[in-house]
Amino acid sequence: MTLEEALHHRRSVRVYDKEKGIDTQKVKHCLELATLAPNSSNMQLWEFYHITDPDLLEKFIKPCLDQKAISTAPELVVFVTRQDLHRRRAHAVLEFERGNIARNSPPERQHRRIKDREIYYGKLMPTLYSRFFGILGFFRNILLTTISLFRPIVRQVTEADVRVVVHKTCALAAQTFMIAMANEGLDTCPLEGFDSGRVKKLLQLPRGAEINMIISCGVRKGNEGIWGERYRVPFAEVYHKR
Repeated sequence: MTLEEALHHRRSVRVYDKEKGIDTQKVKHCLELATLAPNSSNMQLWEFYHITDPDLLEKFIKPCLDQKAISTAPELVVFVTRQDLHRRRAHAVLEFERGNIARNSPPERQHRRIKDREIYYGKLMPTLYSRFFGILGFFRNILLTTISLFRPIVRQVTEADVRVVVHKTCALAAQTFMIAMANEGLDTCPLEGFDSGRVKKLLQLPRGAEINMIISCGVRKGNEGIWGERYRVPFAEVYHKR
């Protein structure tokens, strides 16, 4: 499909055809494509749990409030945020950037650029993503609010703000995944109606992980799979040219 065709094909499918299985490897490949999604500072604070085991799929039905988008789906993907891995991810990006700069930057600029990355990923990112019951975010907010009196600066630095950034980043990966699935002629439905505590327990996730959304996967069951025509607010109401 073209991108426009894929976007028109993608619908939130509520009922899947149980007689039509899907290629697990295609779903996995779409998740690989999801990792190409843009994300804040390239921190990639996400994980994808691809659920294919029938017994585990059955256990998801009740925590997902008995929705047919789950009970009829042959596979699920759980998108999880991992802010708790920020130090590990920052270190990995920094190690990559050292080699990237050495391979692709003019020799006379390499030292300065590496130093900049060391400050950014070695100090700034660990400081920004660290959490401690809201206290660290409170002090970051005071500091940045003071600096903003003298020059433009990013102000979303509280622990709640940073959590939103992490979830936005994960949502970009989820959207990329759904478009990739549509391109394969496969259907999805993103769900936020679920018991996150029970889902975390099913996946045995650590305390620092959070469920971003659950996406069911399959092939729509004819017209029953979607809720009629698609509605969108008139474009003139949301488009503002200045």
